[in-house]
Amino acid sequence: MEQLTLTTPALLFSAISLIMLAYTNRFLAYAATIRSLHDKYIQNKDSVLIAQIQNIKKRLYLTRAMQILGISSLLLCVLTMFLIYVEQQTIAVWVFGVALLLLIASLAFLILEIQISVKALEHHISDIEGK
Repeated sequence: MEQLTLTTPALLFSAISLIMLAYTNRFLAYAATIRSLHDKYIQNKDSVLIAQIQNIKKRLYLTRAMQILGISSLLLCVLTMFLIYVEQQTIAVWVFGVALLLLIASLAFLILEIQISVKALEHHISDIEGK
C-alpha cells in the first residue's frame, strides 16, 4: 500500500464542503416547507397535510443524519491529517478509512432521501393528473 500523505485527506475537504452546502440547502428548504405546511394546517386540518408533514419529517431526519455523517467524515479527515503530522501512519490509515465509510453512508442516506422526495412529488403529480 502506498504511503498516506497530508494531501490525500485534504482532497476530500472541497468535496465534503460542497456536499455539506447541498445538505444545508435541503435542510433550509425543508424548514421553509414545514413552516408553510404548519400555517396551512392551522387554517385547515386536512389529512393530506398530515401526510405531507409526516413525509417531510422523515426527510428532515434523513437530512440530519446525512449532515452528521458528513461532518463526522470531515472531522476524521482532519484527525487523519493530524495523525500523519505526528507520524502515526497506521492509525491515520484506519481513521481515514472510517472517514470514507462515513462519507459513503452519508451519500447512501442521500439516495434514500431522494427516493422519498420523488414519492412525495409523485403524489402531487397524481393529484394534477386526476389519478
